[in-house]
Amino acid sequence: SPKPNRSSPVPRLTPLLLAFTLLALPRLSLADPANGILTQEFIYDANPPTPSCHASTIEQTPDGLVAAWFGGTRERAPDVGIWVSLHRQGKWSAPVEVANGVQPDAPRLPCWNPVLFQQPNGGPLQLFYKLGPTPHNWWGMLIESTDCGKTWSKPRRLRDGILGPIKNKPVPLGGNTLLCPSSLEEHGRSVHLERTTDQGKTWTKTPPLDDPNAFGAIQPTILDHGPAGLQILCRSKQKQIVESWSHDAGKTWSPLAATKLPNPDSGIDAVQLNDGRSVLVYNDTTAHRTPLNLALSPDGKTWAPGPVLESAPGEYSYPAIIQSDDGLLHITYTWKRQRIKHLVLDPSKL
Repeated sequence: SPKPNRSSPVPRLTPLLLAFTLLALPRLSLADPANGILTQEFIYDANPPTPSCHASTIEQTPDGLVAAWFGGTRERAPDVGIWVSLHRQGKWSAPVEVANGVQPDAPRLPCWNPVLFQQPNGGPLQLFYKLGPTPHNWWGMLIESTDCGKTWSKPRRLRDGILGPIKNKPVPLGGNTLLCPSSLEEHGRSVHLERTTDQGKTWTKTPPLDDPNAFGAIQPTILDHGPAGLQILCRSKQKQIVESWSHDAGKTWSPLAATKLPNPDSGIDAVQLNDGRSVLVYNDTTAHRTPLNLALSPDGKTWAPGPVLESAPGEYSYPAIIQSDDGLLHITYTWKRQRIKHLVLDPSKL
């Protein structure tokens, strides 16, 4: 290598300037093999489409990954819509708004909590979301894509009393049955399960699983332990993640009970791995939405700490997690209400 020209000093980056330089790089991608993290990146970095974003969801389609979230001026603002980005050839596409709360004869309303689900066997990619002034009086909506997220149908309102999956992904139970984790915030908070056998055209649901004043639980995530039964884990107001079990394919459930896992009344998500383990993404604290952590379990009953995904000051919240066909884990979450971050992990390293 040639020697530097000492007469022309090379500008030196101060730590602050270096930090701004790194933040300016599009789709920052860093690996952390010690924690099983293969890549971590922002779905979008430069030119954010909205000042604020939250509540991401991620799904695999035959053409690749799709992510969605709600974004606008701020949560609850009327301009909040549902945004989608497609992952193709190793890159995320520019976000596109695919649903909003514009009403033909009424004021515009905010959108909330999208949930993606790819129907099997050539079925559509479905995007459930909520529409309404607040979580106390929102309702369920559904749009569908037959081309893996490129174009979307007109929005369809779900029937009264049905909200669809409230934050986390549905679980297929065989045949055409889809079990959706849901909850209410109308008169106190309570958890229930909704079921459809025809891709969301008709529905049934369980009664509330808990006394609204007991835990104040919402936003369940479902784990399918096979012969051991179905388990839900829920966010709660009691500073603990709470659980319930079903041994009849989700028709009836045990009373909600506290686990030893902490919760700051913030969203969680979990996935059952191909190797039988369960992986939970959550904030391992009772007070803040940082740190963001993984925990692993062989049976859904005992949990061991996994990698810490975020620990700096700020909000890292509302995670979504899936295992793709190649066995890798994909996690998205809110990064300081400014970006949606995407991590890829190798579960064999966890």
